[in-house]
Amino acid sequence: MTIGELARRTGMTVRNIRAHQTRGLLPPPEVRGRTGYYGEEHVARIALTREMQADGLNLEAIRRLLESSDGSTEILDFTRALRAPFEDETPEIIDSLEMASLWGVDPDPKLIRRAERLGILRELPEGRYEIISPQLQRAGVELARLGVSPEAALNTVEKLRRHSEGVARTFVDLFVKEVWEPFDAAGRPEEDWPKVREALERLRPLAAGGLLAIFQLVMSEASEKAGERTLQLEARSSKKGKRRRR
Repeated sequence: MTIGELARRTGMTVRNIRAHQTRGLLPPPEVRGRTGYYGEEHVARIALTREMQADGLNLEAIRRLLESSDGSTEILDFTRALRAPFEDETPEIIDSLEMASLWGVDPDPKLIRRAERLGILRELPEGRYEIISPQLQRAGVELARLGVSPEAALNTVEKLRRHSEGVARTFVDLFVKEVWEPFDAAGRPEEDWPKVREALERLRPLAAGGLLAIFQLVMSEASEKAGERTLQLEARSSKKGKRRRR
């Protein structure tokens, strides 16, 4: 495609495309006669540049990253995989009336700010809220129906987040130590980039599945122990009652 067609395809101006080329953000086009032609790799490079800008990288940092890839798409594909969101939930927008209806109480500004700090919702203008994890929201609503107060529910979320951060670090450290460091020590061979990217992508469902499996085991053990303690206390209480009656 010509530069004009590339501009229409990507929504950029011709001037900005040429500026990207000057900065080293885009490879040069294939020149035929006096016309430069661009391909899908240029479209992908522009899309990746925009993604990295949205993540807060400036153009110079992006240029260095692209330069370090030596024209290979493997490091760029790995960068995409690294920055891909772990979760697959789509946030939902609700208003204050819906939130009050779900929770059975009017939204408390202090609890809202605390929920924002925990990363489970975001307050929007005009009394609306973005629910980051609808699944977590549904769990909270079910807890409210069981009689659990919003304060106690947030206390639970805070504890879960603290423990989950430790679990997340465990899996990240595992990837770094067992996959990335050997790859880095070997000089990051070009042919091994796909293996490293695949390891990162496969780690995500493995981490989620492993965490759920071990949680189910631990939850069963904790429930059994709690049940045993309850029965023991009940047995002791019954014995005391019989002694008093005597």
